[in-house]
Amino acid sequence: MKPLEGIKIVDFSTLLPGPLATLILAEAGAEVIKIERIGGEDMRRSPPFIDGESILFSILNRGKRSVEVDIKSKDGYANILNLIKTADVVVDQFRPGVMKRLGLDFDSLIKIKPNIIHCSITGYGQTGPKKLIAAHDLNYMAESGLLSLAIEKDGSPAMPNTQIADIAGGSYPAVINILLALREVEKTGNGKFLDISMTDNLFPFMWMALGLTANHFYSSGGDMQLTGASPRYGIYETLDKGYIALGALEEKFWLRFCEVISLSDKLVNDHNDPEATKKAIIKIIKSKNTKKWKEILANEENICCSIVHSLEEAMQESQIKERKLLSAKMKIGKEEIFPMPTPLAPNWRPKELIKSSPKLGEANSLYMEKL
Repeated sequence: MKPLEGIKIVDFSTLLPGPLATLILAEAGAEVIKIERIGGEDMRRSPPFIDGESILFSILNRGKRSVEVDIKSKDGYANILNLIKTADVVVDQFRPGVMKRLGLDFDSLIKIKPNIIHCSITGYGQTGPKKLIAAHDLNYMAESGLLSLAIEKDGSPAMPNTQIADIAGGSYPAVINILLALREVEKTGNGKFLDISMTDNLFPFMWMALGLTANHFYSSGGDMQLTGASPRYGIYETLDKGYIALGALEEKFWLRFCEVISLSDKLVNDHNDPEATKKAIIKIIKSKNTKKWKEILANEENICCSIVHSLEEAMQESQIKERKLLSAKMKIGKEEIFPMPTPLAPNWRPKELIKSSPKLGEANSLYMEKL
């Protein structure tokens, strides 16, 4: 039995933040009903495709049910209200005010379902001067200050390699708060509105930078221990343009690293001249190719130093294989692919075949006509 079996979620969200949140809940056992406008959500039309099906849509919406409906029509609205009466959670990703105009805001919902949980994921939250401003992940990162803390060699902000605001600021906090609300509603019987702001939720990621402001230090990027200021924590290029990632913060790890690379004794105390130590490490690491460094590091357990893998290399790693992280497959059209895993503990994570994503409106007869 999965932990969320018996929980029903009506999901109005699209694209990434909401669908990933409800995917996690679905794989934990919840029944997720995806509400789509006539013609389906935009992600269904996002390339690349396999047999006409979007890969991106499929991996984010696997194991869910799809209802295609015109919410603004009289019958569509009535059917949605009846569906919500049977649900535990409603998730939306509209700008503030949209659900109210649809007659589906929290104040309206608790009148028909007093213990409903309504989770609304937005860029800036339900209040504040920017609540109606259109933006995407990169904008939230820029305005939160997080984007400025990682810089390129020329001092410009580094382009993020994934949607940090969408996932870490939207999807994960939504899951956390929905689970908390389920527990609270279980105890009180009263419904709960959850205001999930992706911009708000980026601030915990700046825990060190924010802490240092108490000492009147405001980071401008690359000037903190974990963002490039320390030679103990950084990325170093090898002879053949590979890279190693060093995280030897603790003294025992640092001393072992210095011993392995034969760093000059006078540079081991990196507090004296951090830049001189860093320059020496750069020169040493660049003297050997990646394969050689991999051999040198292979049997080291207390050094906190790793080869930077490509995605293809990471997928073939023995650690990943033994953990069976990518053992489950899902069908898209006639093909089987390895979908991205959700962050569930291994005992709840699917191990073999994962349910496919729903065809548009495949559950209309189950949820709409019956209601």
